[in-house]
Amino acid sequence: MDRHPWLRGQKDAPLGQSCLPQDYLAAAEGFDLAASIHVEANWDPADPLGETRWLDTLDRPEGIATRYVAFTDLASEGAGAMLEAHAAHERVVGVRDIVSWHPDPARSAVKDRHRMLDPAWRDGLARLDALGLSFDLLMSPWQFDDAAVLFESFPGIRFAINHCGSPFDRSPEGLERWAQGLKALASAPNVWLKISDLVAYDPNWTEESLAFVSRACLDAFGPGRCMLASDHPVVTLSASFRQTYDHFRRVFSDLDERDQYALFAGNAAEFYRVPNIRS
Repeated sequence: MDRHPWLRGQKDAPLGQSCLPQDYLAAAEGFDLAASIHVEANWDPADPLGETRWLDTLDRPEGIATRYVAFTDLASEGAGAMLEAHAAHERVVGVRDIVSWHPDPARSAVKDRHRMLDPAWRDGLARLDALGLSFDLLMSPWQFDDAAVLFESFPGIRFAINHCGSPFDRSPEGLERWAQGLKALASAPNVWLKISDLVAYDPNWTEESLAFVSRACLDAFGPGRCMLASDHPVVTLSASFRQTYDHFRRVFSDLDERDQYALFAGNAAEFYRVPNIRS
């Protein structure tokens, strides 16, 4: 199936091979996996509903991909109808858009740094409130000021910042700006932070470098508004599922049982409306 344009030409593992439910379960072997959320994977943008229909055909245990975060081109003329179609599906609970901008065009997902201020894009986003859909946002630290305006402008929408807010700049100064920026964004009560794929910005990681980012995320948003996630299989470009969650276990081992449950399961279950998750 050739439905992911960004993967065309990939030949090497992990992105050159399929990752189906059984592959995911094999990677997560040994962990108490109660449920999982499928976040859109840059499916063919001309057929956003195709990803949802394909997911529905997969043979998988109960709880795996129990909820979907879909894609819609929010600035398109058909955004409203597409969002309504997504919202009509019982498993779709949110939408994601990748608006990440970097000074280096080769590392940018979009050309417009101020995508979040575009009136057409914001008109599409505004429809999520009435439909009860959340919004997963993948952006960069160069866009934190625009994100702050966005969060304040749409208080009825619940936002999940993906991948720790993308700490690209690994210099001490860059990491300090990123950490302070997260604290500023955390002042918006309708925003959560997903601690995920730390190694995407730190391929030569050490336990100490990962711990700095993980704890900075927790310091900014607290255990009540952080969620842990793997970003599997993309994370396996630099780390395994096991390495990811072993890190989480170590770095958050000092938290009490209630806060650990919130980080590892409870917050995500509440945010993505996962039913009957066991505690």
